[in-house]
Amino acid sequence: MNFIICNENAIYYECGYSNDNAIYLRLGSEAWFFTDSRYEIEATTSIKSARVIIDRDPLGMAVKIIKKSHIRRCKIDPKEWSIYSFERLKSIKRVNWIFEPDFSHKRRIIKNSTEIYNLSNAAKLGAVAFDNIAKEFAKDRFGKDEKSLYFQAETLMRYQGKYEISFEPIVAIDANAAKPHAVPDSSKVLKRGSLLLLDAGLKYNRYCSDRTRTAYVDNKFEFGYNQKFKSKKIQKAYDTVLKAHDKAISKARSGMRAYKIDSIARSIIEKAGFGKYFVHSTGHGVGLDIHEMPYISSRSRTRIEDGMVFTVEPGIYIPNKFGIRIEDTVVMQNGKAVVL
Repeated sequence: MNFIICNENAIYYECGYSNDNAIYLRLGSEAWFFTDSRYEIEATTSIKSARVIIDRDPLGMAVKIIKKSHIRRCKIDPKEWSIYSFERLKSIKRVNWIFEPDFSHKRRIIKNSTEIYNLSNAAKLGAVAFDNIAKEFAKDRFGKDEKSLYFQAETLMRYQGKYEISFEPIVAIDANAAKPHAVPDSSKVLKRGSLLLLDAGLKYNRYCSDRTRTAYVDNKFEFGYNQKFKSKKIQKAYDTVLKAHDKAISKARSGMRAYKIDSIARSIIEKAGFGKYFVHSTGHGVGLDIHEMPYISSRSRTRIEDGMVFTVEPGIYIPNKFGIRIEDTVVMQNGKAVVL
């Protein structure tokens, strides 16, 4: 198979190293890694499965190699490439460029044991960080706004700089939690009786974790599943989301189409009268990227298989009132979903 990639995580998957100015080319059984002199030491010592070419113009060198070859077809993911870069590839007139969107995500959709180990460790470290965040918030963060809480949560997710984060954390209080991807609002202040949504993750050996909890804030609180709210409407919504989360995980099976897992969660929320407030899909794959295949959505016909890793994250979002989301990452093992 012939293909060329420029996405950092896609390249890392192929050869165990990548940086922000690299090209990876495979033509049949031969492979090349192109980068510039800033990364020569790391590339030459880290990569064993491809020939390393150092040049100030990595793409230009890849074009030269392709021109010298006799290939007629080469796969490329159009989502990765700028128009400018692709125009340079098109200068090789005899090559038929085969567009395959999500090319690398498809290659990575089934995780091997090492990847699952990394994802599991990321999830475990993330869970401990959530506990630490709850303790810190309860101890001295009352009266602090979301922006302050956001920076505190990010520091704790990083373990004071030991790990990278998977994405910018979401810290949302009360009505701001009704926005699935809320940004910190300095007017929203943490107080006793608040609803607090936290969505965050970290990376372990480049592999991501992703977790969301919604909590009732009191003198002492934690991000466990068992939450008791004073508002009956919020409690009903919370219990509904938790039920949808639990059922989707317990009923997921290898061989099932992804849309059926989405349907399990969505039908519970619809039956409870909150259907129009579940505004996103039930989940997404997690790996080197925080969003990968498979997508657990109403339109996805991907067949779920052992080794796939994805989130289950149903939610209810009532504008200007509150939002609730409960999310875990699962791996399919022995035909069933196991929470990492």
